[in-house]
Amino acid sequence: MTAVYSFALGTGTQNSKGEWLEVFYPSPQLGASQKVIDILKSVLWYAGGNEVLAATQEQMRVLAEQFSVAGEGDLAKTAMKLSASRQPLVATVLINDEKPTTAPEVYLKLHLLSHRLVKPHTTTLDGMFGLLLNVAWTNEGAIDINELAERQLQARVEGRLLEVMSVDKFPKMANYVVPKGVRIAHTARVRLGAYLGEGTTIMHEGFVNFNAGTEGTAMIEGRISAGVFVGESSDLGGGCSTMGTLSGGNAVVISVGKECLIGANAGIGIPLGDRCTVEAGLYITAGSIVQLIDADGKLADKVKARDLAGKSDLLFRRNSINGAIEVLTNKSAIELNHELHAHN
Repeated sequence: MTAVYSFALGTGTQNSKGEWLEVFYPSPQLGASQKVIDILKSVLWYAGGNEVLAATQEQMRVLAEQFSVAGEGDLAKTAMKLSASRQPLVATVLINDEKPTTAPEVYLKLHLLSHRLVKPHTTTLDGMFGLLLNVAWTNEGAIDINELAERQLQARVEGRLLEVMSVDKFPKMANYVVPKGVRIAHTARVRLGAYLGEGTTIMHEGFVNFNAGTEGTAMIEGRISAGVFVGESSDLGGGCSTMGTLSGGNAVVISVGKECLIGANAGIGIPLGDRCTVEAGLYITAGSIVQLIDADGKLADKVKARDLAGKSDLLFRRNSINGAIEVLTNKSAIELNHELHAHN
């Protein structure tokens, strides 16, 4: 019996050298039955381990037929639909959650995150940047940067405009998956690999990077950097920032607990516990000196913000007289306006 971490059938785009630019997996899944593995061995000569298997249209049709006979109805439907694709076809098998070695493996893991099959920090993505090419994302799909000029000229000669929406290693999530129960005002600001919990609203200035996102209901008008996970019923105000592992957080995993509020233009460089509030405009780094204010409003101690990492029920504010950062017990947790943020 072969244990399988993840399996998916997909179609994607390659450059003129046959290198993968992107892969779309309509129905990625965790695990796969032994019947599926046996069919892959017979049709695509799967030899075991983590492997990316190229498939022809005919092979995909055969897979559909055999999956159907084996009682794998959903896979059969996906394979049959993909068999009509004029783009390259692929079957990706991940026996283990190991460091990816190919772009299709990276794309499968990004899909697992955005399909809510795995949560941020629970799948291995080490070395992924070196496997992804810098791509021009256009109205005609993904184009290798080195081939863009020729494609633009060809389009103009034919009286068309080739519009380039972005130049990046990552596409926007909504072109691959739109999870149930979310609102995204500006889809270009959510990358594939983001995990958006049901009930999340991403406003126009909100941003969510890969391997990051929200546990559930949340209002995001600020930035969720790579690696940052935001708890249920939290609110990130306009222009606020969370320091990610790619932007200064280093080995420290920044997170936001439940029912937190990070005010407009504020920011955090430490993980927050539950029911914490950061005053608008206040940026807290790990080395920030924070004054602890007791129940009588008096100074009790001075610590670095890192010493408060992960602690709940804290209110961070700036003293308007001397400019010192103060922290005291947060007496009123926020409550999102559920009527305003309803998604039905």
